[in-house]
Amino acid sequence: MYDCIVIGGGHNGLIAAAYLARAGKRVCVLERRHLLGGCTVTEELWPGYRVSTASYVVSLLRPEIIRELKLRQYGLEILPRDPSSFTPLLDDRYLLMGPNMKETCQEIAKFSPRDAEVYPRYSAWLERVAEKLEVVLERPAPDPLPLPKSWRRIGVGKRLGDTRRLWSLYQAMEELGEDLPESIELLTGAVRPILERWFEAEVLRATLATDGIIGAFASISSPGTAYVLLHHVMGEAGGARGVWGYIRGGMGGLAESLAAACRDLKVDLVCNAEVKRIVTEQGKVVGVATSDRRFFEAPVVASSIDAHTTFLRLLEPEELPPPFRAAIERIDYSSASAKINLALSEPPAFRAFPCEGVGPHHHGTMHICPTLDYIERAYFDARMGRPSEEPVLEMTMPTSVDATLAPEGKHVLSIFVQYAPYELKVGSWDDIKESFADRCIEVIARYAPNVPDAIEHRQVLSPLDLERIYGLTGGNIMQGAMPLHQLFFCRPVPGWADHRTPVRGLYLCGAASHPGGGVMGACGKHAAEAILRD
Repeated sequence: MYDCIVIGGGHNGLIAAAYLARAGKRVCVLERRHLLGGCTVTEELWPGYRVSTASYVVSLLRPEIIRELKLRQYGLEILPRDPSSFTPLLDDRYLLMGPNMKETCQEIAKFSPRDAEVYPRYSAWLERVAEKLEVVLERPAPDPLPLPKSWRRIGVGKRLGDTRRLWSLYQAMEELGEDLPESIELLTGAVRPILERWFEAEVLRATLATDGIIGAFASISSPGTAYVLLHHVMGEAGGARGVWGYIRGGMGGLAESLAAACRDLKVDLVCNAEVKRIVTEQGKVVGVATSDRRFFEAPVVASSIDAHTTFLRLLEPEELPPPFRAAIERIDYSSASAKINLALSEPPAFRAFPCEGVGPHHHGTMHICPTLDYIERAYFDARMGRPSEEPVLEMTMPTSVDATLAPEGKHVLSIFVQYAPYELKVGSWDDIKESFADRCIEVIARYAPNVPDAIEHRQVLSPLDLERIYGLTGGNIMQGAMPLHQLFFCRPVPGWADHRTPVRGLYLCGAASHPGGGVMGACGKHAAEAILRD
């Protein structure tokens, strides 16, 4: 018997458990897999190679969570990446970018002196908007919509709290001053027209545009992609706003530090415990049943898995109001992401940047996406139900700064691939994923010819694999797409943005809830606060 059971041992679930335990609650975390972390895991896929099999970089993790849960004392170490971005071209030119503004502008000037002058203003604008809107991440989302009482009854106390949060957001936006009209486009519009207005160099436009489509089945011309770009600038766990870092020991280092904090707080962490049913009586949670026929009793259950699985698989239809269930069924899980993990005998030797061993360009994200039209063509293929003929590739080599991840002289290369649509018009992912990975390697070889022969081991994770292994419906890494109608007070559905649900005692604490996807932790923290208030 517990005060609260958390379903799923991902970073949000562990964070929620830790905050609840800090408040004196008896908490149990049930994890379906054999290890904790959800998508923030490090796995030894091959002897001596420790691989961040799913998520691979960090920046959005809230600093107050790191501080309040003492994660650095429990071993969390975030390694900065400088330079942070490298985009090679087939004509043997390249763009190298990082946190040093002067050096970055010198790089941009190779392609456009005008863009080099403009880029500091663009960066300052993005950072200013991100800083003002971080209030959205730091606090629970309000429920401002005039929904019918049959949908949800909201008391006076909550209405007042929602009003205060909306007023804080209004004040933050007011501080943007003359930047407000353009900032509204950043929140609602498409990333392509914004970048085309700011810059003229295609390689710079394309490099920046990738942040607008990560994890999204969307074109850079689709409304909402500009917010995804902004979302990636809000974090500063990498050392500065918008700077992304590696975790020493791989992404599992975050899970290990959270697990250590939870253990010291007397949280029971149970792996190999797949929840098959959330058990209710008279509309109220009483516990959960696992696939091995164990029953864990608690008056509160916090689910860090996605809304589709929580409501449509773990509950019977009659346990939810029909309008709410219908809204959950409408959630968009469109996905077009795949992941390829490689063990390499040597670093990629880019023709555009010849060097011996590890060079500065290996530290950050290595982009294969030379132009905006290249990205658009990759999306068009996926829209037609087939993997991109020439995919957008984002490669990271954490061994460039963390030698503990591979045998001496060897390297780990993670490749995030777009677009790989979950739903194929012809065939199945189990049949084509290896040949698609071959195509991705062929694309890389145009820029770094040594890569095919340097591969010692390979893991290919299709969207279907991401669903099977990590429980991500549709392979969507954000636990639901992040267009405007599935964000803020509409996440997961309108009227239920405060982590509560129509089932008394059942809460959402994962990325399916506000503020959404990414290794952020705010979902778990806000959910714990809602539970403790109740």
